[in-house]
Amino acid sequence: MPNGVTGLRSALEERYTIKRELGRGGAAVVYLAHDCKHDREVALKVLRRDLVASIGADRFLREISIAAKLTHPNIVPVYDSGDIAGNLYYVMPYVEGESLRDRLRRERELPIDDALQITREVAGAIAYAHGHGVVHRDVKPENILLASGHAVLADFGIASAATDLDAEPITKSGTTIGTPAYMSPEQAAGEPSDARSDIYSMGCVLYEMLTGEPPFTGPSARSILIRKLKGSVPSVRLVREETPGALEAVVTRALACFPADRFASTSDFIAALEPERLSSVAAPAMSVAVLPFTNMSSDPEADYFSDGIAEEIINALTKVHALRVASRTSAFAFKGKQQDIREIGRQLSVAYMLEGSVRKAGNTLRVTTQLIKVADGYHLWSCRYDRDFEDVFAIEEEIAQNVADALKLVLTEQERQAITRVPPSDVRAYDYYLRGRQFMHEARKKSLQFALEMFTRALEIDSDYALAYASVAECCSLLHMFYPGGEEVLERADSASVKALKLDPDLAEAHAARGFVLFQLKDLDAAVQEFERAIELDVKQFEARYFYARACFQQGEFAKAARLFATAAEVREDYQARFFAAQSYAALGQDAEASQAYRLALRAAEQHLELNPDDPRAATMCAVSYCRLGEQERGLEWAERALAVDAEDAGVRYNVACLYSLEGQTERAIECLEEAVRCGFGNREWFERDPDLESLRGHPRFQALLRGKQ
Repeated sequence: MPNGVTGLRSALEERYTIKRELGRGGAAVVYLAHDCKHDREVALKVLRRDLVASIGADRFLREISIAAKLTHPNIVPVYDSGDIAGNLYYVMPYVEGESLRDRLRRERELPIDDALQITREVAGAIAYAHGHGVVHRDVKPENILLASGHAVLADFGIASAATDLDAEPITKSGTTIGTPAYMSPEQAAGEPSDARSDIYSMGCVLYEMLTGEPPFTGPSARSILIRKLKGSVPSVRLVREETPGALEAVVTRALACFPADRFASTSDFIAALEPERLSSVAAPAMSVAVLPFTNMSSDPEADYFSDGIAEEIINALTKVHALRVASRTSAFAFKGKQQDIREIGRQLSVAYMLEGSVRKAGNTLRVTTQLIKVADGYHLWSCRYDRDFEDVFAIEEEIAQNVADALKLVLTEQERQAITRVPPSDVRAYDYYLRGRQFMHEARKKSLQFALEMFTRALEIDSDYALAYASVAECCSLLHMFYPGGEEVLERADSASVKALKLDPDLAEAHAARGFVLFQLKDLDAAVQEFERAIELDVKQFEARYFYARACFQQGEFAKAARLFATAAEVREDYQARFFAAQSYAALGQDAEASQAYRLALRAAEQHLELNPDDPRAATMCAVSYCRLGEQERGLEWAERALAVDAEDAGVRYNVACLYSLEGQTERAIECLEEAVRCGFGNREWFERDPDLESLRGHPRFQALLRGKQ
C-alpha cells in the first residue's frame, strides 16, 4: 500500500476514522474503524495490492456488490466498498467476540455438540449464499466469528458468482485464493470450483473442531495438495474414539477428493448433520465389555486368577460372531477405578457391561457376576457360583453361555464348540497357565522368562495340555526373536508347536504359534499357511494376525503389514499392534495415516501403562510416538523413564535408539543400538526395515551391525 495507513486515513477521513489494525491475512489487512456517518464501529478490510493486480478492480467490485446483497443472520453483511487512491476496500460491522480460530487455540478440540452447532449455522449461511449464486471460497476458522452464542461467517469479499455464466471467475486458471489447509483439491489446483468446494472447506473445519487439526497438513501448499489428491481421509475416530460413526461418515463424504463424490448440495450436507440422522451415536445393540473381576480372596497377589477368569470369558465371547466385545486392554483400563458403570459403558461404546468378583479359598471357589444394561443401569442377569476349584472351566463356559442367552443370541454349533474348551486333566495346570499369560502381557525379557517357567510347570502337571504347549512355542519364539542366545530356544519352540498341533489339530492358537516358529525358521510359505489356517479356525484370532504382520514387515511388505496390524488391533486393542501399524504407514510414506495411527498407538500404550506402570517397552513406544507427533520434549522424557525401569532390556535399548535416530542424535542412536545388540537384541532383519532408523542407514557402525560386527 504505497500511501500507507496515513494515506488511507486521509482518503477516508470524511467517512471512516481508522483506530487500529485488527489483523492481517493472505488477502487483506483489517482495521477497526469508526463509521462517522452512522456513528458505529466497523471492520474495514483493505485488499493487498498484488491481489488487486491479479483479479482486477472492476471484477472485485462487481463481486463485492453481489456479496453486499446477502442478508442472513449467520452472514456478516457488507456495508460499503470502493477504490480510494488505488486501495480496494470493503466495510463490515465490527463483531465483538472471538473467532473460531481463537477458540481452537484455547481448547484444541471442541465438544461434539458445539462443533455440530457451529457447522450447521455456518453451513446454513453457505447454503443461503449458494442459493444466490455466491461461492465463498475461503471458509476457514479465521473467517468464522463467534458472538452471542452463535457463529457468523465473514469475508464474502473474494467470492465469485458461481451461476453467472457470463462473468469470468475471480480465480483465473493457475491462481488460487484461500488457505491451502481448507481449500478443495480443485480450488488448490487452480481449476474452476463450484458450491461443492465450500462443502469441502466446511468439512475441513468440522474435522479440525473434532480432532484439533485439519485433515491434511504439510510443510508447503504443494505437499498439502498432494496429500489431498493421493491420500485417504484420516479417520476422525482414530483420534477421537467417541465420535459417532455416522458423523465420521458425513465428514469423510464432505472431504471426498472428487466433487461428484461429495454431497450434491449444502442443504444435503446440513440434513446429514441433523440429530435424527446421527442417531448411530448409540452403541451397537449387541455389544458387551467384560471388566476385570474383583479379587475377593485373602491373598492380594491372586489378581492374576480373577483377571484370568475375566480374560477367558472375553476370549469365549469373542467367538460369537454377532457380538461385539470390547478388548481386554480397553476394559482393563478401568481396573480399580470407582466410576459409574453406565459412564464406563458409554466410554467403551457398548450396550452391556459384565462385572464380577472371585473369591478363592483352598479348593473352594465363589464367582459372582452381573450383566448390566448401560442405558439404564439395571441388571439384566446375575448369578453366583459356589463350586470346587476344579469347576472353574465350567463356570467360565456357563457365564459366556448365559450372557449370550440373556442377549437372546442364538449360537451356531461351531460357536458352542468354540466356547467349550477341553480343560487340562489337573486344574493346577490351568492356574499356572493363567500366571504365565499374566507375565506374557508385559512382553519383555524377564517377564517372558517367568512366563515360560509358568507354562513349563503347567506341562509338568499335565503333559497333554495343548494350549500350554502353544504358549511355550509363542514364548520361546519371542525370546529367540528379540534375545537370541543359541538355537536351543528355537528348537524348543519348534517341538512345542508340533506337539500342540498333534494334541489338538483344530486349536487356532497352536496354528498361530506354529506359523510364528516357521517364520523364524525361514519357511515363509508354510508359515503363511499356518497363520491363515489359524484365522480360518478363529476369525478373531489376534496372535495369527499380529505375527503374520510382523513377518510381512520384515519382508518389506509394508502395505500388507499395515492392514494386518490394523485388523489385529481391531480384534484386540494392543498398543504394539497399533504402534507397528503406524510404523508400516510411515515406511510407505503415508504421513497422514501414520500420524493418526501414532495417536492411536499413544493412547493404547498410555492405557496399558495405567495397568502396568513398570513396562518399559510401552514407555519406549510412547516416547517414539510423541516424537513422531512433534512433541520431542515429552518423547525424551518417556525415553528416560523407560531406561530407568530397565536399562538392561535389549528391546528397551533398541526403541530408545529409534527415538534418538528420529531426533537426529546419530551418535547416541548408534551407541544405544550397539548396546541393544550387546544386551541380546538380534533381529537385524527388523531394524534393517525400521523407518525410525532411516537417518542411520549410511553410518559405517550401523552397516557393521547389519553384518553382525561391532
